[in-house]
This record gives sequence, C-alpha cells and structure tokens, in this order.
Amino acid sequence: MTLIMIDLDNTLIDRDAAFRLGVTEFLAAHELPASDVDWIMTVDASGYAPRSVVAQAIIERHPVGLVEAEIVDFLRRGAREHARVTHDTADALREVREAGHRVVIVTNGVEWQQLGKVTASGLDRLVDATVVSEGAGSRKPEPGIFHAAAEAAGEPLEGAWMIGDRDDADILGAHRLGLRSVWLHLGREWAQSEYAPTHTADAVVEAIKYAAQ
Repeated sequence: MTLIMIDLDNTLIDRDAAFRLGVTEFLAAHELPASDVDWIMTVDASGYAPRSVVAQAIIERHPVGLVEAEIVDFLRRGAREHARVTHDTADALREVREAGHRVVIVTNGVEWQQLGKVTASGLDRLVDATVVSEGAGSRKPEPGIFHAAAEAAGEPLEGAWMIGDRDDADILGAHRLGLRSVWLHLGREWAQSEYAPTHTADAVVEAIKYAAQ
C-alpha cells in the first residue's frame, strides 16, 4: 500500500478552465466586454493573486459601481461550481484505490473554497481524504501539511508520493521530506537546479499510474 498525495488546482482539476467559465459569467452578468476574460486570467495568475487584488484591478478597469466583495464572491463561486474531473482521472483514482493505495488531496487555499471544488467535481467520492492548508495550519511546501495528509490517511509518510504542477510547493515540499514526486509540466521546462522531481508527466493520469506501479 502506498500513500499518494495529489494537488488539486491544475492537477486533479483544471482550475483555470473553471475560473475562466466563472469570469465569463461575471462579465456577461455585468455587461462588461467578453474580451476581458484573457486580461482577468492574466491578473489572476492561476489563483495565486489574492482575490482582493483581482477585484480591485477589475474595479479600476471598469469604474461602474462594482463592489469588491461582490466580485470576490462571484469569482470564487464560479471557480468552485465549475470544477470538474475528467472520466480518465476518475477511473485512474478508482483503480489505484481498488489496488489498495491511499489517495489524499493536498491543497493550499481557503478550506470552504477548496472543499467546495472537491465536492462539486465529485472528487470527494474518489479519494480517501482532503487536506487544505487553512485547516492544517500549514501550507505547501511546509512539512506540516504533508504530515497532516499522512495522518488523515492513517499511513506513514515514508515511501509516499506527491503529485502536482507547482515546483515551489508540491515538488519542493516532497524534496525537503525525502519523498518521491511527479511533476506535471503543463508544457513548461523544469527550471530549478537544486532539486528535481522523481518523474515528470504530461498528465495527471500518467502521474497517478506511475506512482502506483
């Protein structure tokens, strides 16, 4: 039995695609230019920009009486409600768990937001547990969140895998703990010189199957 820890955003789910749909709905609801979706996606930086920063940028670009709190709520709901997992990913998760492996989602973020994505996508029925940084009191790459994931699974960290798209969170965290890792390159070249993933994958299905072999 192996503990397989997997990132959520842009790993198990296409967070950027979900957010794009939310942005598209927001722009239409407020009769703003549909072409602004690409600009907002850039400001958003795949969710790494604070929601307040994205909201203020929209208000400055369109000073038409928009309220920051309403923008933040709309964008969060869009990303959460549109979260989806592919059939291939769902099948891969079922297969590794049926083979006896334990799967835990390990994600940075606000607990209600991230757990909402897990529920909306159906991932809550496909994994053993979900650990969110807010609830764990520790963020990737800090060791605490990985220890929390092992505790949630009832498995030791020794021999575990971490799968994710972020070199500075997923892979660095695994490296510091001496864990094996799979990096989803998403068309990027590995840029770090002091550490590297155990394996690089094109897609999460490949990563899951590699870790479980």
